[in-house]
Amino acid sequence: MAGLPERRRAGALEVYRHPWVVRIAHVLNAACLLVLLTSGLQIFNAHPALYWGETSHFESPVAAIRSDLNADGTMTGRLQALGGSFDTTGVLGASRGADGSWEARAMPAWLTLPPYADLGAGRAWHFAFAWLLVANGAVYLTHGMLSGRLRAQLLPTREDLGGLGRSIVEHLRLRFPHGEAARHYNGLQKLAYLGVIAGALPIMLASGLAMSPTVHAAAPWLGDMFGGRQSARTVHFLTMLALVGFVVVHLAMVLAAGPVRELRAIITGWYRIEKKQESA
Repeated sequence: MAGLPERRRAGALEVYRHPWVVRIAHVLNAACLLVLLTSGLQIFNAHPALYWGETSHFESPVAAIRSDLNADGTMTGRLQALGGSFDTTGVLGASRGADGSWEARAMPAWLTLPPYADLGAGRAWHFAFAWLLVANGAVYLTHGMLSGRLRAQLLPTREDLGGLGRSIVEHLRLRFPHGEAARHYNGLQKLAYLGVIAGALPIMLASGLAMSPTVHAAAPWLGDMFGGRQSARTVHFLTMLALVGFVVVHLAMVLAAGPVRELRAIITGWYRIEKKQESA
């Protein structure tokens, strides 16, 4: 990222990677995604099955979470997907409540907002933070385009794409960029971030709107884009899983690369390159 401000402090080079708009957006995104995940799972609990098409075919879901009461009073939870049935007792379908008794819940209480069964509250949390995420994303994109940050930092170059295979291998081996290469994102990082910004999040928004009866009445073509409203719900759920996977990998990479340096960078904006990195 040529042209970024830099300074030397305590014998190390620091590069100003993250402007204040990006840092605030990062925190708001994390909060929004957490609330959207937990409130979305509360909504999913009301009918824990996914279908394809315009309507629900209860006898043939794409995937479903079941709860079965056993003769001894215990419960069995099962995930039905990919043509198989998997025992998920204790987590999905059947989990113990605060008093130790079994509950027939697709998602356990610790994964939903609110933790008790309340579809209305789940919807209220979900919709409020969905629009907050949209507003936050609009500010981030506007800043990124006007400042040139999106083009300079997130659009992969020909060199980035040519070295993509090497970047994947290095990440798998937990070997991270040093020296000059540490100043900027590599091709794999750029594609991952760009995939979330230009791919996953717009799909989440469009599929969420397609499920709304009001939006469907005004713009039925939006649901048709996904093959029907139930297909949009399935796409919405799968995209959520992809985003969760991205966040998990992102956090794992932060821990592996050095959490203190990475957290300092996202809090202060300055990314620290140690002497050994400079000379590497």
